[in-house]
This record gives sequence, structure tokens and C-alpha cells, in this order.
Amino acid sequence: MLLVMDAGNTTTVVGVFDGEKLISHWRLSSILHTSDELGIYLLTLLSTISVTPGEIDSAVLSSVVPPLDTPIRDAVRAYFGVDCLKVDAFVDTGMEIRYGAPREVGADRIVNAVAGRHKYGAPVIVADYGTAITLDVVSPDGAYLGGVIAPGLITGVQALFSRAAKLPQVNLEVPPSVIGRNTNESTQSGILHGNAGLTDRLVEKIREELGIEATVVATGGHAEVMASLSKTIEHVDPWLTLDGLRIIYERNRKKKPE
Repeated sequence: MLLVMDAGNTTTVVGVFDGEKLISHWRLSSILHTSDELGIYLLTLLSTISVTPGEIDSAVLSSVVPPLDTPIRDAVRAYFGVDCLKVDAFVDTGMEIRYGAPREVGADRIVNAVAGRHKYGAPVIVADYGTAITLDVVSPDGAYLGGVIAPGLITGVQALFSRAAKLPQVNLEVPPSVIGRNTNESTQSGILHGNAGLTDRLVEKIREELGIEATVVATGGHAEVMASLSKTIEHVDPWLTLDGLRIIYERNRKKKPE
């Protein structure tokens, strides 16, 4: 079985594949731990689905949190006895990168682009709703072009709350109407409908530049709620990043000598 992990600034997503089947997944808070803490954490998660350490024969990681990289890889090696492939600028993803500074692209963005192309074809736009909202663009001929980075939904709420003393923290639930009838609803409307509008405008401009109606896929923790409000999102795939990690791992595994 393959253990896949995507370490983000706010959450770390963990999944287990049996072949091409994602048998379980978890979305966890990204908090810096020692390798032993992480190892025990992973063992506990796997025990909930009756997977033993010996059944994990491979692992792959993408990360935008460098302080987590070594503890995670050390934990996987110590507790599962396997080396963890880390997706970076030197790993063969099978995708041409046409970004001006390829090493600056977050690993999760490349992983999303690889999975988006594999599952939905090209051209494709992958909108990921995490700490940041990222839109990553794959060209009609299947190359990674770049994209857009904007503040995420939770990031927006936290920034607003920290700067406006009278505004309360709110749950990101769709209000009954765009015109909020109280402070909570007004804030929810601004964050949710505002970011849906942001998404649609960016998709519109990206499609104009591409000259073609690229497919739009949403992923990340808030993908479903944003898709319900957006006019341009066509597919919701919350665990797309995990699929991308599996695809990249399989590509690199096949290159290893038997």
C-alpha cells in the first residue's frame, strides 16, 4: 500500500492507496511535531482502518512547510521501514513546467496540475481552496503554465477579525441571501460570494488568455461550498492532490531498477 501526504500551511492531508484505489484519507492540522510524534500519529490513523505498518510498502510527500519535511520522512523511515519520495523540482512529474522560475512553484500546485490533466484532460484549471486560493493552469498541450495566488477563505476571515474589533469570527456557511441580515451573515456573504466571484472572474480572464474553454476543477477543504456558488467550477474533487501524488510516485517507481 502507498502512504501519501500533502503538508500545507494550515492542514496536512494523509491518504492510503491500495493500487489505484484511495481506501482512506484524513485532513489534519499542520502542527510541527517530532518524528516520533508523527510516527505514532500515522500509526494511530492507520489502525482505525486496520492497516498494519508492514502493509505500507511505499510513501510519497509534497510539502510547502520545510520544517515538516525531515520529521515526516524520518517518521516514515523509522515506523514503516520505507523511504519517502519527496516531490520537488528534481522529481520527474511527466509535465513540462513553463513557469518563469520552476523552483518557486509549490509542490502541491504541480501535483494538482498533474492530477487535473490525468483525470480531466487538457487544458484544465485547478482551483485549490486552502490557506491560499490557487488557480493552476495546464495548457492545451499539457504543460504547466502557472496561475494565480489569492488569500484563502480562512485567511480572509482571520485577517478581517484581527483588524476589525467588532466583527466576530464566523463559520464558513452559505448565508440565506447575499444581503446579510446581521453581522455574521454579512461577513459570510462577503467571504463566500466574494471569493466565488473572484474565482469566476479569474477563470474568465484565464480562458481569454488561453483562447479556449478550459475545464475547471475545484479541490481542497472548501471546494464543495465554493462550487455551489461559482458559475465556472465544473467538477469537485476534494482529494485531487492525493491522486496526483500517487500518479507521480508510480511514474518514478517504474524508473527504479528491479
